[in-house]
Amino acid sequence: MSDDAKQNLSERRDPLALLRRLFDAALDAVDAAKTLPPCLPAPPKGRTIVVGAGKAAAKMARVVEDHWSGALAGIVVTRYGHGVPCRHVEVVEAAHPVPDAAGQAAAERILAAATGLSPEDLVICLLSGGASALLALPAPDLTLDDKQAVTRELLRSGATIS
Repeated sequence: MSDDAKQNLSERRDPLALLRRLFDAALDAVDAAKTLPPCLPAPPKGRTIVVGAGKAAAKMARVVEDHWSGALAGIVVTRYGHGVPCRHVEVVEAAHPVPDAAGQAAAERILAAATGLSPEDLVICLLSGGASALLALPAPDLTLDDKQAVTRELLRSGATIS
């Protein structure tokens, strides 16, 4: 009996094994270390700025650093506990799903990093799940407290992300 046939038989007896194998295959299919490098453009004549947000933003920033041939700098924000050490891109951790002051400060700094660029500069924007909560920059007439209260109520009501 082939190895594949043995695995199929085992999975029919243990559906959790099949589900785990499918889950692992899905994670492998979206692994930034595999999917991001082929998408990176050539370095520009000007500066390269990396900005981003989401639970995978720090990992993606590290992948960019590991595969980038030119100079770069930037800032990304990720959920507490999801930081990854980077050499040139600053990693900030903030709250998710209810935003906090760290996320608001990071959003302000990301906006500043992407301001005043020239046509010869390149911005690489890395977004993953959780970015909307981590980029907590309320509109001028709103406060962070307002945004937190609305988020808590939406979560409590069972509202979906849609």
